[in-house]
Amino acid sequence: MRVLTCAGLAAAVLAAGCGAPRVVTTDETSATRTAAAAPPPTTTRPSNAHLANAFDFAADVAGQTGYYFASPSGRWECAIIPRTSAGCQNAQSADIGIGGAPEQVPGPDGEPDAPNAILVDRTGEVRFVAKPAPGFALDPGPATELPFNRILAVAGFRCNIQEATGISCLSELSGKGFTFSAESYTTTYTDVPPGAP
Repeated sequence: MRVLTCAGLAAAVLAAGCGAPRVVTTDETSATRTAAAAPPPTTTRPSNAHLANAFDFAADVAGQTGYYFASPSGRWECAIIPRTSAGCQNAQSADIGIGGAPEQVPGPDGEPDAPNAILVDRTGEVRFVAKPAPGFALDPGPATELPFNRILAVAGFRCNIQEATGISCLSELSGKGFTFSAESYTTTYTDVPPGAP
């Protein structure tokens, strides 16, 4: 009888210890862990075939490192603010200049204002915002150009620029993102195709 009890106890201990431990990084909060447990809305993993060197885009602005880039046309300025947001704005106008964008959004003071940027937060929805200057622009600039079909992946976000679809950014935590050009926008991330040059 004693042998069976010890064997049963050993089996219970082994069964309890078979689950893989969860690794938590020191910068995760309990809210982040809860959000991270939910599966992202996309079922495919983004490509790492065309990664740019993030070091080439890093800049210190007001004591915080950000990753700033410009489109090849020079029309758009964008940034990845680590663990906070990724977004873009029109470099040639105070108007966002994206077809289908709302005419007004809440401004920094809560009053309605014209949007000048599109962004995705680490855990939030894609949205248009009225961002105070310099917004997503590198000041002083100019920011380094992100070539077509290169992916800037850093600090929980990834962005790319494609000639056919425009600029796209993604929160790797939430799986939410955007793709836009001057003509239109969508609230989905568009990855660089594996065979792109």
